[in-house]
Amino acid sequence: MTVLYSRTDERLGAFAVRPLDLDTDAALLHAWVTHPKATYWMMQGLSEEEVAAEYRRIVEHPHHDAFIGLWQGRPAFLLERYDPARAELVGLYPAQPGDVGMHFLCPAAEQPVHGFTLAVITTVVGFLFDDPAARRAVVEPDLRNTAVHALNAAVGFVPDGPITKPEKEALLSFCTREQFLAATTGARA
Repeated sequence: MTVLYSRTDERLGAFAVRPLDLDTDAALLHAWVTHPKATYWMMQGLSEEEVAAEYRRIVEHPHHDAFIGLWQGRPAFLLERYDPARAELVGLYPAQPGDVGMHFLCPAAEQPVHGFTLAVITTVVGFLFDDPAARRAVVEPDLRNTAVHALNAAVGFVPDGPITKPEKEALLSFCTREQFLAATTGARA
């Protein structure tokens, strides 16, 4: 399968991003998004067919897509990218040209690896900014998800404030390319 982006984490090794393939990824995706750890994904109780239908809708949407993240060549996380002016956040904030939204999910691990989630979010935001048209990353995690707020801050996201989405109260946050580089390279870039 085509690798769209890759990076090497100095501690954890090779990370990459490839397109989601529902023909081969549906069962894995279902296990990830319905696991109790994925409560903020809001898909508990869905069948594999229902999850596949939701992701088919995402990958067929002209302004929303999904990817599988790889660690050391194996599927290890889920990533969604969207245009917030045309999906997810339409009318909820003043979108700017170059805004790109994202969601990511690290599935439950039998043996957690220290620093893994930080390496994943660094890979995800690096993937977004690999597109020269991307000027600002946008996230809207559940207001109660304090763990992801800390991860977002670690890679340069700055909270803008709470917003109300149909399915949740969310913390709208932004990260420019410059903020990302400063947070992840100590502004050495």
